[in-house]
Amino acid sequence: MTNIRKIFIGLIALSAIINVELKAQDWPQLFGPDRNHTSPQKGLLRSWPESGLETLWSVELGRGFGGPVAKNGKVYLLDRDDKVGDMMRCFSLQTGEELWKYGYNSPGEVSYPGSRSVPAVDDRHVYSVGPNGDLYCIDLQTHQPVWKKNIWTDFGGTKLPMWGISQSPMIYGDLLVTVSQAPQAGVVAYNKNTGDIIWQTPNLGNETYVSPKVIKIHGEDHIVMVTSSTNTFIYRDVPVSKGNVTGLEPRTGKILWQYTNWECVISVPCPVDAGDNRLLIVGGYDRGATMIKVNKKADGTFDTSELFTNLDFGDQTKPPLFHNGYFYAMYRTNQKREGLMCMNMNGEIMWKTGRNPDFERGSMIFADGLILAFNGFNILHLIEPVPTAFKPVAQATMPLEGSQNWGPMALADGKLLMRDQSRMICVKVDR
Repeated sequence: MTNIRKIFIGLIALSAIINVELKAQDWPQLFGPDRNHTSPQKGLLRSWPESGLETLWSVELGRGFGGPVAKNGKVYLLDRDDKVGDMMRCFSLQTGEELWKYGYNSPGEVSYPGSRSVPAVDDRHVYSVGPNGDLYCIDLQTHQPVWKKNIWTDFGGTKLPMWGISQSPMIYGDLLVTVSQAPQAGVVAYNKNTGDIIWQTPNLGNETYVSPKVIKIHGEDHIVMVTSSTNTFIYRDVPVSKGNVTGLEPRTGKILWQYTNWECVISVPCPVDAGDNRLLIVGGYDRGATMIKVNKKADGTFDTSELFTNLDFGDQTKPPLFHNGYFYAMYRTNQKREGLMCMNMNGEIMWKTGRNPDFERGSMIFADGLILAFNGFNILHLIEPVPTAFKPVAQATMPLEGSQNWGPMALADGKLLMRDQSRMICVKVDR
C-alpha cells in the first residue's frame, strides 16, 4: 500500500470519527441523547472569566417553559402565542439565524400559560406536542407537516388538565411514543413516518404531566410511565386514588408490571434508571422520592417492591441527575427550599445547599465530569458532583430576566441553550 493511499484511508477514518463525535454531541430530545441530563461533550471550560461566559446569540420567544433540541447544527423549539397557536421554529446553532418556521392555529390558555414540551428530532422529521394536544410531524426539508394528530381530543379528551398537555414525545426506533391520558388512552405509539397508531394502552389513572422514558429492566427495554395520585387541590369531591408507575413492552404496549403506591398529586419528572432494575421516582409538593425495584419471577412475569421513600429529597419539574451511585436534585416546593441536594442509593441525604446558594426549579446537565446547574433565575453554576459536600467550581450571571425560568437547557457542540420568559440565549461553555 502506497503512503498516499495510507494517508487517504487515514483521512477517511478521521473524518468518520469526527462525524460520529459531532453527531454524539447532538441534543435531540428532552434531557438529551439518553433522556438523562447527560451529554458526551468534552472540553468544558473549567474556569469562567470574571466578565462572564460569552453569549453567542439571543432570539426573542413567546412566554413559556418549552426547551430546545439540537441536531446537525440546527436548533428546534416549539414556541407559543396563546392568542394564536403554536410555532415550530428552527435556528442555526452557530449564529441564531432563524432558518424557517411553521405555525398553526391553536389558541387557548392554561394555568402558567405559554409553551410546554420539548420536541424530538431525527434525521428526517421534528415532532412536537402543543399544550392543547396538537401533535405534529414536520419534514426537515420541506418545513411542512407530514402528518398531525391531537393526542387529547382524538381519545375522548374534553376539558384540558389544569396545566395543559406538557408531556414531550419520544422516538423509539420507528415509533413515536406519546402520553395522552385522555379517557380512552394512556400511552400511545404512532408509526413515526405515517402517523398510524401502532398501539395504545388504556387510560392509566389520574392526569399526569410526565413524559415516557425507556429503562433497561432485566436486560430488556421497558417504556416506563408515571401517573399522579388524585389532585386533591383541585378535585375535592371525587374518589381519591394513588398514582402508579407502569412498565410497558415497547413494541406492543403490553403492560408488564405496575407499582401502585405512588403519592404525588402533580407528577412531572420521568423516572430515573438507578441500575440493577431499580427506578427512582420523584415529585414536588413535598412528596419526595421513592425507590422501587422490578423483580422478574420464575414464570417470566414481573412484580415490584418498594425499597424506600424519603420525603426530604425530590424535584418538582425534572428527574434527578444520577452519577456514580448518587442522585442530584433541586428540591424547591411551596413549603421547602432545600436547594441542590445529593442523596445516596439508600435514601440518605449527603448534603444540601439550602438557600446558599439558592436553586429554584432550574435545569441541570452532566458533561465532562461536571454539572452545569441553572438556578431558575439567572445564575449558572459549574459543580463537581461529589457526595462529600457541595463543591462549586464556577458561577456566572446569565443575560436572562425574571423568575420561572424552568425550561430545560440543551448542550450541543460546546454551546449551552437556555431560556427565560421572553428569549433564548446561546452561551459558549467549551474551550
